[in-house]
Amino acid sequence: MNDAPPTVAAQRLIAAAQICKTYQSHEHAGRLVLDHIDFALGEGEIVAILGKSGSGKSTFLRILAGLTPPSQGSVTYRGHELHEPAHGIAMVFQTFALFPWLTVLGNVELGLEAQGIARAERRSRAIAAIDLIGLDGFESAYPKELSGGMRQRVGFARALVVNPDVLLLDEPFSALDVLTAETLRGDIMDLWMAHRVPTKGIILVSHNIEEAVELADRIIIFSSDPAQIRAEIPVAMAHPRDVSAPAFRRIVDEVYTLLTTVSGREAAKRGGRIDLAYRLPDASIQQLVGLLDVVSAPPFNGHADLPQLAESEHLSTDDLMVLIEALQLLGFAQVGGGDIEMMPDGRAFAGADLQHRKQIFADHLMRNVALVAHIRRVLDERPGHSAPETRFLTELEDHLSDEEARRVLQTVINWGRYAELFAYDYDSGILSLENP
Repeated sequence: MNDAPPTVAAQRLIAAAQICKTYQSHEHAGRLVLDHIDFALGEGEIVAILGKSGSGKSTFLRILAGLTPPSQGSVTYRGHELHEPAHGIAMVFQTFALFPWLTVLGNVELGLEAQGIARAERRSRAIAAIDLIGLDGFESAYPKELSGGMRQRVGFARALVVNPDVLLLDEPFSALDVLTAETLRGDIMDLWMAHRVPTKGIILVSHNIEEAVELADRIIIFSSDPAQIRAEIPVAMAHPRDVSAPAFRRIVDEVYTLLTTVSGREAAKRGGRIDLAYRLPDASIQQLVGLLDVVSAPPFNGHADLPQLAESEHLSTDDLMVLIEALQLLGFAQVGGGDIEMMPDGRAFAGADLQHRKQIFADHLMRNVALVAHIRRVLDERPGHSAPETRFLTELEDHLSDEEARRVLQTVINWGRYAELFAYDYDSGILSLENP
């Protein structure tokens, strides 16, 4: 036995070095999702990873779990390179992932059975895990008999029954209602703080900023297209944390600002303009107009605290980030210090009548969104002033996945139709300058 003092490397549970992930396409070279990410989880830590939807958070977590191989780089678990799932690492998923034909006990036992644990031992360990997570009495119930919160407790019991060194949580509370999620988070933290579980470290992927600040010792912010670590924020507050404390709110505001503003790298990438293949936020016109109207009116009067705005409009962090990104990209608003402030053109839009709004929106689309300007230019130059959507879809597919290319084009079509920059016939898939 080695009695030497532990080194810094030995204290690391998981370390990722220069992780890259590229998703290949059958037609194109592929899309880089993760770009040279370095990361380490130390003993006794809870680390949260935040980023906008599609930024590669879950992909990175699956790589750390040994479920997905990186395209480049390496992952080590307690100093040993990881090429497959390790016995000391367990994962809890957002979608519960329970087998409907097995009882609660059967679902929890499954991981132990895969490890070759004898029946009597796995039965006793599974019952203990079910009791630990607060589901005693439901051992013989099937998933269909349980609420969403109870099913997720089964997911936690199934992860904890293998006595994991590291627990990976992929948005485990996001499918639950607010009260159920709050209760389950509290119970998990009570187990962690009381050392009633053998877990030495937790990595949480989340879309909920308040949740991350409440739970984590460090928060990692991912940029996107491709993902890199944009910022790392320490949360030096004792548990349990007072969500109304000024220090707590300051960190929440800092995270909101980082998540809702374009990084210097992203801005440089597009040269101050949204290039042709930019992954535009999937924001509907109705939502954008509605948010501009809300922020411009009392009590906000053009300047709103983002957490307060999200709460007042019942918007999730992901939904709010999509809308905020679109308003910034279009030049209608800016974000800083956890607040959103209307730009002069945003205020003008909110105060205008319907036709004037369309004109303002059209001007900003043509000025800021390269794909819109490109479509309009092609339609202007063609003799018949029309073109099939596939013409533009093919261009996007040179840079984006097929699914993402279709989504971006549909977003642009909706924005362009609202601004009356072009028309679109759904049946034929034709874009034109005709007024329907």
